[in-house]
Amino acid sequence: MAVSVPWLLGLALHGAVFLCGIVCASALTVAQGEFGGQCLLYGAVSWNGTALVPRSFSRVSLCYFVSAVSVVVALCCFAVLLYSCCADESRACRTFTLVMAAVILLFLLVSACILRAGMDVLCASIVHTKQLASCQEAEHKPWVSYSPSRFYSNLYSAQASAWVNVFLWCLLTAWLVIQQRREAPIPLLRRQDPEWSAETEAILGGHPRRS
Repeated sequence: MAVSVPWLLGLALHGAVFLCGIVCASALTVAQGEFGGQCLLYGAVSWNGTALVPRSFSRVSLCYFVSAVSVVVALCCFAVLLYSCCADESRACRTFTLVMAAVILLFLLVSACILRAGMDVLCASIVHTKQLASCQEAEHKPWVSYSPSRFYSNLYSAQASAWVNVFLWCLLTAWLVIQQRREAPIPLLRRQDPEWSAETEAILGGHPRRS
């Protein structure tokens, strides 16, 4: 298989998306682990005078959804990387990939928005206690029943990776569209097309003139 610049570009985009998906899922999972597997997104926190108290968590399925989207996207990209190294993609295969890319982009955008909005609600609740100036400072404060040390950093890494993943997937979708148009089949000439007579005259030597 001949190596070309567009092929290498697509390979690099797939590899970057794979890494972003793994980072997003692992960072969110580690943040959950610091709170006994609970989902911090859209959570509420209060201050009891000596420590931060988690008043409510969101459903675990919400964090599982975000992690699942990231893992599935990473696995899809890994599969595409393996396939690209072994065979050339046909036009039909690239069309199917383009449709799947649009669907995956939608899920990535939803999961990134969930991370962003969920973190905003959590941080607003932490700052509302008036004991902290920022959400990041909560990593250095005592918590009731938990001992988190890097939950904010992990959530921020997950959110940043999710949005970078959305951006890279937009580039990947655009790359697929460009590849699709480049390999569009050349339409056949018809008798009513002006090019038809020009081509036939060039081959047959033109029509004989009547005197």
